Amino acid sequence: MKRLVQPVVYILASKPWGTLYIGVTSDLVKRIFDHRSGLIPGFTADNNVHQLVHYEVFDEMDPAITREKHLKKWNRAWKIELIEKTNPEWKDLWDEICQWT
Repeated sequence: MKRLVQPVVYILASKPWGTLYIGVTSDLVKRIFDHRSGLIPGFTADNNVHQLVHYEVFDEMDPAITREKHLKKWNRAWKIELIEKTNPEWKDLWDEICQWT
């Protein structure tokens, strides 16, 4: 099975309205698997931030990196509003992205 490999900005949460983490990757399934497995040491592992609650797919990496930088500068309320626009129940989207082929 071939995974979708393209630039993605993602937001992880420890729980609904919990600790948030914003990242960018070219392979979302692998990156989220690594976060969930504790293979990426640091903030997400230390704070149990493993639930994928938002992602945005891009055609190229440069706009994705720019978007990640902008989102990181946003205040917390704006980030929560963004998540709740597309995922009001704060559902973990892991199963959804695992179906990418």
